[in-house]
Amino acid sequence: MGMVAVTLNIMPASVDTDLAKIKDEIKKLQINVKTIEEKPVAFGLRKLEVLFTMEDADGGIDRIEEAIGKIEGVESVEAGDISLV
Repeated sequence: MGMVAVTLNIMPASVDTDLAKIKDEIKKLQINVKTIEEKPVAFGLRKLEVLFTMEDADGGIDRIEEAIGKIEGVESVEAGDISLV
């Protein structure tokens, strides 16, 4: 099995959501995070774009999306780019 690079787009519940707390919780998840960037969406709302690597395995991304979705202040998690490393 190879490695894949995955980008997740994480939308906060509101413009008042503390993105720093969400970043800290993501770092605690034991995934190989490469970068976490804040990106503007609209009207002061910012999303997090998380790039990480993992082994290419069935259901692996789904489990990580589910874990991040349970973090307080996270409205939604959506996989963006997925590519072989």
